[in-house]
Amino acid sequence: MRVPAPGARYTGLAITLHWLLAFAILGSLGFGWYMTGLPFSPSRLRLYNYHKWAGITILALSALRLSWRLTHRPPALSSAVQASMPGWQLRTYHASHRLMYVLFFAVPLAGWSYSSMAGFPVVWFGVLPLPDFVAVDKEFAKVFKPVHAILAYTLLALVLLHVAAALKHQFVDHDGLLTRMRFGRAPRGTLAR
Repeated sequence: MRVPAPGARYTGLAITLHWLLAFAILGSLGFGWYMTGLPFSPSRLRLYNYHKWAGITILALSALRLSWRLTHRPPALSSAVQASMPGWQLRTYHASHRLMYVLFFAVPLAGWSYSSMAGFPVVWFGVLPLPDFVAVDKEFAKVFKPVHAILAYTLLALVLLHVAAALKHQFVDHDGLLTRMRFGRAPRGTLAR
């Protein structure tokens, strides 16, 4: 594996997966919050199915993203970024990224688990029936139900922290961190990989 040059950018596939997951996760979180407040109806059941489809898609994209990440070293932080980050921020940066990766899998798997326990099958896009992730257990499903929501809200908090940190680097530190994950040509002095 090559050591990336300081100020290098992520690959085009890594950038695409980042933004696809960002929009899918935020959309699914908003959609999930909206649908849980609806009265029981065929429309609500249809929305739950859409939410499940989104969750399985997020799970698949997360697996692809993790596979890519494990085989492609991320670009090194530039000296300007490193200079603007005290040690605790650098540790938080690494820890929050690791936790987000865990939650990319934990949130949809918890939703799939709950759906399986409650006896509601997951049929991806209404075409591909997926096996139950766990055995049907309607009593335990009642206890387990909040786990999916707690994990989802934890992921939302981390996403908001991630966005706040990126905006701080862009508008307070002016260190060019966002250019690593931006579409388009690399600015002079950076390398696209």
